[in-house]
Amino acid sequence: MIKNFNNLIQKVKEVEKSTVCVAAADDEEVLKAVKIATDIGFIDSILVGDKEKIEAIIKNIGLRDYKIVHKESSEEAALEAVKIVKSGKANVLMKGLVNTSVYMRAVLNRENGLRTGRLLSLLAVYELPGYHKLLYCTDSGVNVSPTLEQKKDILTNALLALQGIGMDMPKVACLAANEMVDPKISSTVDAKALVEMVENDEIPKCIIEGPIAFDVAFDSHAAEHKGINSRISGDVDLLVFPNMETGNALGKSWLHFNKAKWAGIILGASNPVVLGSRSDTAEIKVNSIALACLASNIK
Repeated sequence: MIKNFNNLIQKVKEVEKSTVCVAAADDEEVLKAVKIATDIGFIDSILVGDKEKIEAIIKNIGLRDYKIVHKESSEEAALEAVKIVKSGKANVLMKGLVNTSVYMRAVLNRENGLRTGRLLSLLAVYELPGYHKLLYCTDSGVNVSPTLEQKKDILTNALLALQGIGMDMPKVACLAANEMVDPKISSTVDAKALVEMVENDEIPKCIIEGPIAFDVAFDSHAAEHKGINSRISGDVDLLVFPNMETGNALGKSWLHFNKAKWAGIILGASNPVVLGSRSDTAEIKVNSIALACLASNIK
């Protein structure tokens, strides 16, 4: 069981070192995170972008053990970084100083991108005070109002990543307003269908329940009070949101009121993709790199 991000960092140090390829790497905050991960000892790096600018930042921060691939524009850098990952020379892709739409176009390029046929989705991970282990959540940042088939991809993406992290039978809660299937509430109908898909081996194996309300998912006393015999209540590993707004609001409330720590990666491509934001702290970036490195162990 991975209790917190310190445990996650320790775990990634115990597996084979990963190579992270940074697209448009002339970004000081990103390179500071790469330096921390390099110093801890769980990554090597390939830095794609303007060589002169990258070297100036490296001289300032003291990064060691890296390779630079020169590309003048951020668009060229994104395309080249994706090619490097696709070739197997790196197993994690990370965004540097490049527009998100340009970066994602390179990831989704039909000829040289990292497409798998599955939908892209966000896996967010939270270290919450008062919860006994890391909580994995999807999707709160890519798909606004996913259909059932899209939720199938979203859940599959997350379960494959958790396998890479070393979780064989994660406990999954398909969140809804209540435990009753109501045709008027699509989240309850979809949750039941996802459970059936797991039972029919259409989705990787897990211990899944749904529809399930938030209180029942995280409080075994609430489950008992409602007469629900749950195998996951109070011990959820993965929370599947009914839509992006639910996940976004819950996640931001945890960050604001609970002072939670978090990390996030994009799944559904052939390799984990670190997207990130310029507002992310170095800690968030390092945690996200570590998460991506472990998730890249997907078989």
